[in-house]
Amino acid sequence: MGLRRRMALVAVMALLLGGCTTGRQPAQRDIAAPPTEREAPPPELTLTPADRSRDVPLSAEVVPLVTGGTITAVRITDDEGTPVRTTRREDGSAWVPTAPLRPQRTYTVRVTAAGDSGRTTTRTTTFTTMAASTKPQVSSTLYFADKRTYGTAMPVTIGFDPPIAKAARADVQRRLFVTTSPPQPGVWSWLDDGSQVSYRAPDFWRPGTTISVRAGLEGLPIGTDRVGDADRVATSRIGRQVAIEVDNATKRMRVLRDGRLIRTIPVSLGKPSTPTSSGKMVIMEKYQRTTFDTRGEPNGGYVVTVQDAQRLTWGGEFIHGAPWSVADQGRRNVSHGCTNISPAAADWLMGITQVGDLVTFTGTEVRLEQGNGWTAWNTSWDRFVRGSALPVPPDLAAAAPHPRPSPTPVPPATGG
Repeated sequence: MGLRRRMALVAVMALLLGGCTTGRQPAQRDIAAPPTEREAPPPELTLTPADRSRDVPLSAEVVPLVTGGTITAVRITDDEGTPVRTTRREDGSAWVPTAPLRPQRTYTVRVTAAGDSGRTTTRTTTFTTMAASTKPQVSSTLYFADKRTYGTAMPVTIGFDPPIAKAARADVQRRLFVTTSPPQPGVWSWLDDGSQVSYRAPDFWRPGTTISVRAGLEGLPIGTDRVGDADRVATSRIGRQVAIEVDNATKRMRVLRDGRLIRTIPVSLGKPSTPTSSGKMVIMEKYQRTTFDTRGEPNGGYVVTVQDAQRLTWGGEFIHGAPWSVADQGRRNVSHGCTNISPAAADWLMGITQVGDLVTFTGTEVRLEQGNGWTAWNTSWDRFVRGSALPVPPDLAAAAPHPRPSPTPVPPATGG
């Protein structure tokens, strides 16, 4: 067989052998392997204050920004290695030290975030706080004391001197914290002039509720030229439900407990030249004995000592015992704006009421001025919410207060 013929035969045999693979599995090397899955990246994490920041305010908070994961641990220590306690904001935006940081100290923050794949990222930052500020302070007063029992209408009220400018109110409001147990979410609302901010829920507090307040304002920059003065905290509880209703038309006070009428008392209100205000007030202070000195005030000029006095406004409207006007009580108004009741009725009322109880006046010649006392209930919920310097959750803004139950009358016992 010639060489050319033998080569052709070999080629044909190779083709025949190559075609006899029908029904056989291809060799392993011929199977396309699936692409290797990329390992999920770890979370991205940045921190504020930034590393090596200086002159950080004493009110600083730790703000971790995470992408692709969630925060699992936040730890702050001072330059002596002492841990700093923090609480997490409800929206998860920041971790807030539970007490003001100390001036000219260095703090270390260590934050860990975990991704869905289990991979973690840890970042560490150090910062140094500012020296004690020499700027003028804004004086703040928290009208909510520690370890007290208050009435169901007690608002959490804070006063400011000088008033807070509108541009600075959001920063101040973010440092005001209220927690309630059981939960009753509420809203902060500012007076138009910025001299006062109040917190309440859509409805009165439930009896037995515990309220904890923190006004964490120490070292807080307020505007460009002032700082906050102090960090104030208080925890108190809500007692029984008591309300007072005073009608100028009848010259009668109705006292209700848990929605039930327990007593009717004759009153004498402010005479036309010094009328009592109409509106919703809250009992602010209670005195067994106090002296009114109105010398130098319009329509004043007298000094008188009274028993069993309960303050309702900053302007000097009280409920108190008035033995000199017993004959007028229930008949005509003769006071300088206060609510006169008999000494016996005033003594009884002092044993029933609490600071924080609601007192409603109707039918007098003038309306209660907002801010003249704790006037958080002297406006609708819709209007109250509009006084917040921060966005209010839509479901809370739309909350409708429940109507108060109609009182169940009992045979009235009249004072006097």
